Formats: sequence, C-alpha cells, structure tokens
Amino acid sequence: MICIIDNYPKTQIDGRASRFAAEDKVFARGLIHISALSVPCHDDAGDALMTLMVFAMPTRSASSLQTDVPASALGLFLVATFGLTWGIIGAYIVVPDVMAGIFGDLSGAHPLFFLATWSPALAGFLVVYLNGGLPGWRAFLLRLVMWRGSWGWVTFILIVLPLVFVAGSLLKGGPVLAPVPPEGVSAVLAVMVMMLFLGPVEEFGWRGVMQPLLQRHMAPLWAGLIIGATWGIWHLPAFFLAGVVFADWNFLPFFVGNVTLAVLVTPIFNSARGSLLWPMLFHWQLINPFWADAQPWDTWILVAITLVVVWWNRDAMFTRDSGVTDVIPAPEPCASHMAQ
Repeated sequence: MICIIDNYPKTQIDGRASRFAAEDKVFARGLIHISALSVPCHDDAGDALMTLMVFAMPTRSASSLQTDVPASALGLFLVATFGLTWGIIGAYIVVPDVMAGIFGDLSGAHPLFFLATWSPALAGFLVVYLNGGLPGWRAFLLRLVMWRGSWGWVTFILIVLPLVFVAGSLLKGGPVLAPVPPEGVSAVLAVMVMMLFLGPVEEFGWRGVMQPLLQRHMAPLWAGLIIGATWGIWHLPAFFLAGVVFADWNFLPFFVGNVTLAVLVTPIFNSARGSLLWPMLFHWQLINPFWADAQPWDTWILVAITLVVVWWNRDAMFTRDSGVTDVIPAPEPCASHMAQ
C-alpha cells in the first residue's frame, strides 16, 4: 500500500491506513482500486481536515492476477474429463486386442487406468491454468493445505465412515475387516498408499472446480446431486471392462452411492471453506482396502446418514449464499507500505 499524504503524523497514518484499507479494499481481478478517504487530523495548530489517498497497488504482474475461473469453464471441464476417461476405457472395450497389444492388459495398477482416473484432476488443472496461469495453480493448490475444519466432520471421516463399512459387512454376513492376503498386512498397506493416488486425486476436479462453479448458481444440495449423478455416469464404461473391480458390481446401487456420497461430502467441503484436504480423506476412506466389501448395505446406511445430515444442515444446504464459489482463492490483502 502506498499512501500519499502531507503533514500528517506517521504513527497516526499507519493505524488509520490499515483500518481504512481493510474497510475500503477492492483488490481482485487484477484491478487497481483507488479510494479517497477523509480523515481528521489534529496538530499543534488546531483541527484540520486532511485527505488520505490510498492506492492499492498489485504486488504481482497483471498476468498473475487473472479473474477466477468463469462458470462457462464447466463445459470444458466436463468435455476434458469425460473425453479422456471414456476415450481410454472405451478403446479397451471396443478394440481390446489392439489396445492390449500396444499397451498391455488394463488393470487397476496400469498407468492408463491411473490416467483415466485422474481425468477430473487433469481437467481441473487445465481449467485453472487457462484462467489463472501458474499463479492460479499455486493458489489452487493452497486449498490442499487448508486443514482447519469442524472436529465433528473430522470425527465423521476418521471414525464414523469406517464403522459404516464394518456394519454393512456384518449385515451381509461378512467379516469385520477385509481378509489379509497371503502377502501379509504390508501388502494391504501398500495398496492403501496406492489408493491415495487414485480416487482422492479426482477431488481436484469434482470439489476443486465443479462444486464451486455450480454453487454460484444453485444451493449446495442441488450442486451435490448434480456432481453425484455426473460422477456416477463418468464411471459407467468401467462396468463393461474386464479386469477391474467395477466389472463385478451392480451399477444402480453404485450410482445411488455416488449421488449419496457427493451430497454427503458437500457440507464437509463448505464448512472447511473449500478445503480439498478433507474431501480427499473422505474419498480415501471409501476405497480403503482394510474395509470389507459391504455392498449394498453400506450404500443404504449412507443414504440414511445423508438424509439426516441434509436435514440437520438444511439452512446451509438449501441456501445458495452458503456455498463456496471460488476455484482460485482470492489473494491475501497486500502488505501495507507507507511512504510519507
């Protein structure tokens, strides 16, 4: 901040300028805001009225202060997300011998499977880069380290979700935890770490980009329902592909589960003010290899929990103004620099 002033004690300027800068700050979208503020001045000669000119100057280049991602970018995000995933999976469905001959058989550990899984994240980073460049990427990634949130939601993610899978497995006559393979617990831990780089990475796209863009135009509940339906349909080709876990599942309960989970994670996302950390940990719990197969009971339990959560948070879930809408977080106010 550069303040131009004449004959005004610097100690008073510093305090007043900081207060006025906070009250009359417009520092976004690469604009320079100029405000003229009248402040009382007291000196030895008596009372006078001085004018404080506060110029909010950008501390970065204009190219680094692009606007936030526009809502129209949602189209590009969806085209890139579906195009990459459905292109890879579709090729293995339509011409499996050709694809296997070139790239090998597709499995859950195949690099192309990772690429198909990462498509929402890749599409999200593309959209952010086109609108914010490298500074936009840096600001976007800061949402990954926004760890402050409700302890209630943290408890839900770390304790309640595992109990849902345990209960679902017991209801279908299964074990408390998934059986340990002959390779031992270390093999399960290795898979658990690998899973951290699969499903949770999707959240850069679903919660990182799509959720804020939708919440600019609708209440969080409807945004969650749309994302859940989109998420479920995005998975559809995998149900026709041999060699992956989806081939043995029924699509309808899975689709209902996707919609349910997208609604359930919505208040977690908004309460953490757009943090990507907690939605990623939420997603990671869903694919944790230590939990036994609990379908379809886990889905119905989660549906019941989601209905309770939506009702409990109905004021926020049905109010458009309560949702996070920034894809690229706004920069912090520039530090004040006073020059007499």
